[in-house]
Amino acid sequence: MIYLILAVLCSSAVNVLMRLSEKHAKNSFVMFMANYAVCSLIAFLFMEGHRPFAPQEGMRFAVLLGLVSGAFYLGSLTLLRLNIARSGVMLSSVFMKLGVLVPTLMAILFFHEKPTVFQIIGFAIAIAAIVLIYLEPKRSAGESLDAASSARGAAGAAGAGAFLLLLLLIVSGLTESMANIYDELGAAAVKDHFLFCNFLTALALAGIMALIRHERVTWKDIAFGVLIGVPNYFCTRFLLLSLSSLPAVVTYPVYNIGAIVLISLAGLLLFKERPGKRKLIGLAMILAALALLNM
Repeated sequence: MIYLILAVLCSSAVNVLMRLSEKHAKNSFVMFMANYAVCSLIAFLFMEGHRPFAPQEGMRFAVLLGLVSGAFYLGSLTLLRLNIARSGVMLSSVFMKLGVLVPTLMAILFFHEKPTVFQIIGFAIAIAAIVLIYLEPKRSAGESLDAASSARGAAGAAGAGAFLLLLLLIVSGLTESMANIYDELGAAAVKDHFLFCNFLTALALAGIMALIRHERVTWKDIAFGVLIGVPNYFCTRFLLLSLSSLPAVVTYPVYNIGAIVLISLAGLLLFKERPGKRKLIGLAMILAALALLNM
């Protein structure tokens, strides 16, 4: 259970540190470079044997899937930061965790797993929650033109926010699916090679983006990248260790819901985020959906 608690704490720390970085770290991809440099270094240190790059069975698949996974990792972290800036850490983190819909669908479609009744109900509740959060009430007939124009502008902004949140859900779900694919098809002996290639690819892509955007390297970007990198790596590692000692039906609900509870508390206490009534109901529905999806 200690590994699961540590995984929840690390996952929450990544999201909270991303929120804190909004005011201090201005060069996103420089910060991501520092983050993934730390992750790559830690992954390399965990690689077994005196010759970690000697050919081993399953290494080619680990490297290829690591390349794909690294691109999704960077995309997921980039979208998380964009959504935190627009929608706050609470709502962004919930939608990121709701990405569990994607690997669940993938398991059903490609690995021929049959959904349980609870999972089907969870899917329905999750979709209803998303609609509830972003379905704007209709304008009354007596509204003024100015009010209507303002409402259309607000609706447009909400629509953009909804699109970014849904994109975060999909990309984070695809990111999580890469680990599931490796667990199904990859060799356990080279799992650390997969993680190393994953983080190294994300590091290279972040460096390319930083060059394209002409981002400057500042000590604040590096500092926040390093701070995020440590829990970012150990979040994945502690989760894998949890799965080796606890059943998945316990691990995933506690991991997802525990992180959301801690992040939501941080949003309320540290960042004074106050979601409206509709969003609070939607968040509660998503918590219920996550519990059902992982049963």
